[in-house]
Amino acid sequence: MMRVDIDFGKPHTTAWDVNTTCGRAFEAFRTAFEYGETADFLALVTDDFRFSVPLPYDDWKEPQFGSQRFIELVQFEREVLQVALTPQFQLFDSQYGVVVFRAEGLLSNHPYHNVLTVVFEFEDERIRSFHEFVWMPLKNY
Repeated sequence: MMRVDIDFGKPHTTAWDVNTTCGRAFEAFRTAFEYGETADFLALVTDDFRFSVPLPYDDWKEPQFGSQRFIELVQFEREVLQVALTPQFQLFDSQYGVVVFRAEGLLSNHPYHNVLTVVFEFEDERIRSFHEFVWMPLKNY
């Protein structure tokens, strides 16, 4: 039997590199959630930007659209969640970027630790969408 290797375009993996499209996207994402400063992130999004987050509220269960809704997400989360986001590694190609990161801080004034993953979709090096996944889902805030 003959073995045939097919190259589907191998993604790049790196411990952490802010100089990639994925790294720049995550650094802007982190700045938004750690400091409430959304301008750098919003400067990277496309006109049809959308996102999904695993929040336990009906208003957030469906995909969300647009820059204003992202600002509302950051404001909502920062009211109850004060965290530092620490990237662990990234996996990326020209269309997608995946970052696994730790979130540590306070949730409603109680210690909070979690591991999350954000998947960015890129279009011409801009963020078209992101989807966030959590290791330990929250039942409420």
